[in-house]
Amino acid sequence: MTNTYKIPKQTRIGHVHLKVADLDRSLEFYRDLLGFEVTMMYGNQAAFISAGGYHHHIGLNTWQSKGFPPAAKEGVGLYHTAILYPTRKDLAIIYDRLRKAYYPLTGASDHGVSEAIYLDDPDGNGVELYWDKPEEMWPKKNDGSLDMFTKFLDLQDLLKAMD
Repeated sequence: MTNTYKIPKQTRIGHVHLKVADLDRSLEFYRDLLGFEVTMMYGNQAAFISAGGYHHHIGLNTWQSKGFPPAAKEGVGLYHTAILYPTRKDLAIIYDRLRKAYYPLTGASDHGVSEAIYLDDPDGNGVELYWDKPEEMWPKKNDGSLDMFTKFLDLQDLLKAMD
């Protein structure tokens, strides 16, 4: 099959739906710590949450996972959910919330095109919190393709963006 079809440029990922072991614990993380708003509860088995009133960016459910342990790190499955913040200042604010809550990070990186903070949710699902740098700052190779990298993100410098 030849690849002549191109997905429309305006296409976006609409939402992610996660299987979780404990809905209340997941809401404490996504709603209370990260600040998502609950748009709908589906009994005591599922919640739909969003930023800014969208119907839902993340679905959380216990339909097939209530009380179960996290999925194994080795093997197939979701690597992480990436949550895009509009500005560097917004990323600094959520980092400060995490820091003050003593929530453990799994990493923090400058990728050239973006800056990112990595952590796991209570079920061990990877979460990336990031902001995109302006496109004119993206590193490019001589042929015009992206030249992304992974370097240390200076978290103290990130906090200065809150000033």
